[in-house]
Amino acid sequence: MARRIMEWAGRPDYMGGIPRKIVIGVVGTFAKTWVNLLNSTTVHNADTLLNLVRSRPKGLPLITVSNHMSTLDDPLLWGIKGFPICDANLTRWVLAAEDICFKSSPLSYFFRLGKCIPITRGDGIYQEHMNEALERLSEGDWLHTFPEGKVYQEDAPIRRLKWGTASLIARAPVTPIVLPIVHRGFDKVMPDKSSRGKRPPFPLLNKEIKIFIGEPMKFDIPKMKQVAISMSPKTSHPSLGWPSLCPGGLDEAAQRCLYSAISEKIQNALERLRIFGEQGMPLFSSGFNQFHVQF
Repeated sequence: MARRIMEWAGRPDYMGGIPRKIVIGVVGTFAKTWVNLLNSTTVHNADTLLNLVRSRPKGLPLITVSNHMSTLDDPLLWGIKGFPICDANLTRWVLAAEDICFKSSPLSYFFRLGKCIPITRGDGIYQEHMNEALERLSEGDWLHTFPEGKVYQEDAPIRRLKWGTASLIARAPVTPIVLPIVHRGFDKVMPDKSSRGKRPPFPLLNKEIKIFIGEPMKFDIPKMKQVAISMSPKTSHPSLGWPSLCPGGLDEAAQRCLYSAISEKIQNALERLRIFGEQGMPLFSSGFNQFHVQF
């Protein structure tokens, strides 16, 4: 089995959970201060996110997905009013780039305490840390991902999504609720380049932040698997060496079809949210894959 970077520091029982509570409390306070006090923030449909984080049935995993406009999207995204960002038990797990967040032992320790799971770019969707993310979902936890795969600071249509998030949705023992989120303004709070041509040392102030939270998406994975199996003979791609019987007995071609279909639905949901935020167009239509969760 491949080595998992400092997995022990991410466990809730590590040193009685005290280091985790300290890190999450400090980071949460920073996020709330910057989002609520030092910038102007509006949130559309916040109650849906709050209800899913606080009150979804035990054992039901949640995956939130969003566009990625700055290196501080997470944790600032969760600094909205009323959000329990300082609660270590309710805080999300998040996939984080190993080459940025885990490039030294102190950074690895800090981000592990902050419930981050390292992902190695280029190692594919079946790398060991993706299995760790799958374990968190299997326990009914909340996981956030940036399925575009990198930061894009231009306000443009949602790019083609990487398949990692789709693979987690398909492989989870209990199919997660998927909640799309689109935000605008974090690229101004933490731009890659400021007026001096370099990234500012601290987040900027007095910027306008807008967060648009969609409706939960439901995926009928058994049905989608059957469609993928029927479609896979019509596709031809070079083999990537994926496990031939995973997930659910699907060969690599069928997995490609399945992950592509899931990713396309999520991409469409994110793009509709982006257009809604940009133009105020109607957010949902009869063909949009959504459902309302009531607890």
